[in-house]
Amino acid sequence: MVGSGDFGLMPGQRVRLPAAPDWGPGQVQSVAGQRVTVNFEDGGKKVVRIDVSPLELLQSPEETP
Repeated sequence: MVGSGDFGLMPGQRVRLPAAPDWGPGQVQSVAGQRVTVNFEDGGKKVVRIDVSPLELLQSPEETP
């Protein structure tokens, strides 16, 4: 999980938000401190505060539900 105190999220990375599984996988659009803009396949573009709702980094296409 990528959350408070974790760094290294970059635009283009694939993630999912365990707190909102119905949004599906998403792609990081931008990172500004603890605020990450993600374009989710089924949830659209969202700004996620990773200190409140950690994101799960997807390593490969096989991890995409």
